[in-house]
Amino acid sequence: MLKVGEQAPGFELPDSGMEMVSLSRYKGKHNVVLFFYPRDSMPQCREEAINFSDREEEFLHHGAVVLGVSQDDILCHADFCEAHGLNARLLSDVEGDVCRRYDVLHEKEMGGHVRTCVDRVTYVIDRNGVVRHVVPVQNSRDHVVEVLKLVKEM
Repeated sequence: MLKVGEQAPGFELPDSGMEMVSLSRYKGKHNVVLFFYPRDSMPQCREEAINFSDREEEFLHHGAVVLGVSQDDILCHADFCEAHGLNARLLSDVEGDVCRRYDVLHEKEMGGHVRTCVDRVTYVIDRNGVVRHVVPVQNSRDHVVEVLKLVKEM
């Protein structure tokens, strides 16, 4: 994982509406809540994305935009957003380049096979592009509340 105080790596990724989204778009304007998760289809990831989406207006009220990143493709994200009525911008990092830059992509052995996995972690990045908080997901229900509290304190 990145460390607090580090410059957040820049990126440009497509969202579920096929619009390119870059971190630099928000520099000087908004804090960014950037949450990484393995797959749209996983129950814990679905709950986290729904919770972030449900609180999107609160994050905006406190000067932060919310972006989610997984290795799902844009069509999967579009279906996921439509099925669950999500507003949150979900970005597609199919090749895992951004996940690698944010140090959330790891190989794990599972059942005798090595698989590439994305850690569930949220970075809170300030308007200057600096990582202010690193919040690994401990509990899906409390995670968004914890991140919102940190954003309110910024």
